[in-house]
Amino acid sequence: MSQNNTGKTEENKIIRVQIKKKPESSAALYSEEDIRRIVNDFITSWIKGDLIIRFPTASELGKQNPLNITLTKDPSVNAELKIKEHYIDLILVCAGVKTASNEEQQKAISEVFKMMLMFRSANRIENKSITKDIERRFTELEKIQQNQMKLVEQITAYLFKPKKTKQQKTKS
Repeated sequence: MSQNNTGKTEENKIIRVQIKKKPESSAALYSEEDIRRIVNDFITSWIKGDLIIRFPTASELGKQNPLNITLTKDPSVNAELKIKEHYIDLILVCAGVKTASNEEQQKAISEVFKMMLMFRSANRIENKSITKDIERRFTELEKIQQNQMKLVEQITAYLFKPKKTKQQKTKS
């Protein structure tokens, strides 16, 4: 305690201030949730058959491996199978069919996302859902055109129907 000029005692108050650091904002374009949603949509489309993935074939892989000429068993065939098996294994983990920890599931989602990017950059993904959508729209347009043609025929028949003259009206 201290005394001021007026003779009154004052209590010294201590004010404590804590400065918290702001959490660093992520510079990533996609959050984990975004990547999870993208992978989910990708896998769902692939399972439905809306996407076609052209995996590297044994002959493509063999071109990269000069040993396949000297070896009796072609290692490029094994490499082709391993790529496909690895992809299917990742899909099973992502889908929850194969038991895995949360970390393993997150790693599988990241791996599938990387594979998506690699396949897309190598032009190995074909989207069939666009063609299905175009076919559906074309069918709908054909139905609309047929209905409009029927309406035009009905209107034309009504407009050019022979009119009854006054004499015909009085006779009936």
